[in-house]
Amino acid sequence: MDIPRSTYYYKPQTGQAKRKEDMDITNRLEELPLRFPRYGYRRMTAQLNKEGFSVNHERVLRLMRQSDLLCRTKHHFVGTTNSNHPYAVYPNIYQQVTISGVNQVWVADITYIHLLHDFVYLAVILDAYSRLIVGWALPARIDATLTCAALRAAITQRNPSVGCIHYSDRGVQYAADEYIEILKEHGFKISMSRKGNPYDNEAESFMKTLKVEEVYVRSIGRLQK
Repeated sequence: MDIPRSTYYYKPQTGQAKRKEDMDITNRLEELPLRFPRYGYRRMTAQLNKEGFSVNHERVLRLMRQSDLLCRTKHHFVGTTNSNHPYAVYPNIYQQVTISGVNQVWVADITYIHLLHDFVYLAVILDAYSRLIVGWALPARIDATLTCAALRAAITQRNPSVGCIHYSDRGVQYAADEYIEILKEHGFKISMSRKGNPYDNEAESFMKTLKVEEVYVRSIGRLQK
């Protein structure tokens, strides 16, 4: 009959069995925020699957909505980009590219992390295909030294081929002569975002997730102690 063997053996759940399974999932969903207080329904789905629950994100969304477990995040933006500088800027060629593998496009970004009495700055290089961080640096100053350290770490770890696109904002840390020289030395194609858009690449999305799910949560925990 040209159908999968699993189709023959499939037994649909009864209403009672499905309700019991929903209850088990909901009970676990009520426990997980103690460990992951900022997880949304997609990350909750991934965590449940890791724990052996066979569930998709639509079901998790429905159960979290029914139990009022969806987190509400306040969105705010603090600028770390200074585009008022004498250095050259480059056109955005990333938007014209279809990515099919790793080390074809790297995206870069900077954010600040508020410590108890001071700030540090985090620069990352993210592979746009795998969404993995391939290089990072965490000093106390926001200048080209910060971004160059992250870039050198990424190059050392991945050693990309000539022609890899490096995509960033137009900030002075990415347009500085020292940074551009490293890019040209290793054969990168340079691409920069349009002006005035603070949420324009995958690295910025990663930064937002990192701060909401890790930095802010840990800061609140320290204050509560």
